Amino acid sequence: MKLDHIGIAVKSIEDRLHIWKDVLGLDLVSIEEIKDQKVKVAKLDICGTHIELLKSTSEESAVFKFIEKKGEGLHHLCFLVVDIEKALAGMKSHNVRLIDEVPKIGAGGKKIAFIHPKDMGGVLIELRQE
Repeated sequence: MKLDHIGIAVKSIEDRLHIWKDVLGLDLVSIEEIKDQKVKVAKLDICGTHIELLKSTSEESAVFKFIEKKGEGLHHLCFLVVDIEKALAGMKSHNVRLIDEVPKIGAGGKKIAFIHPKDMGGVLIELRQE
């Protein structure tokens, strides 16, 4: 398992890109809209791991609700797995609560699934299949 990215909820990608790109010097890899999740994602590279700036495109999105409740900030950590179905089954066998029992398609067209933060020390965890 490897850390793939850190997701940060933001109100404006354009406003936050200045800090991450211009001040910290990270390279912008891509900006993509994921319509199913109602989110726009700016991916920045930091030595092979990524920072993803997440902006809601709808008041119905999880990112919008997160910002309304907690404000901008750390949203989730994402780990790469070889077989996401096997990883989810392993989590379930250890009674870890899953938000997604079946993977869905995320950024880059990759399979993803979220683990409930209540079982992960208050941190939302995303699994992403390589």
